[in-house]
Amino acid sequence: MHEEPIDPFAGDPADPSADLDDNGADDPLTAAERQDVLEDLADLEIYQALLTAIGVRGLVIECEDCHEPHYFDWDLLRGNLKHLLTSGRPRVHEPAFDPDPDHYVTWEYARGYADGVHDALASATDDNDG
Repeated sequence: MHEEPIDPFAGDPADPSADLDDNGADDPLTAAERQDVLEDLADLEIYQALLTAIGVRGLVIECEDCHEPHYFDWDLLRGNLKHLLTSGRPRVHEPAFDPDPDHYVTWEYARGYADGVHDALASATDDNDG
């Protein structure tokens, strides 16, 4: 007796889930990849702190697999990055259901916004010192 349902595609070369096998799942991130993810997590904290105040709920990322925009709120994106750190592979994803694109920005926009705030603060500090 089986405790789990029998796989109806077991041994079938046309198994639709064949691409979901572990294919490298045990391969850890390289040091450079790990550093990139850690930097993304640090950047995400800054972006959230700055952008939530103006109504931004998260980031939009163009999916390389399906070529569709994927909308991630801050916590979901943070969770996905942490999962990548621990597992070495991204989570399976689906596009958000009916998100309001006006509440999401790209990584590039968030980076530019943060850089602009940094530059404005640095300029204000320079003006006060002089």
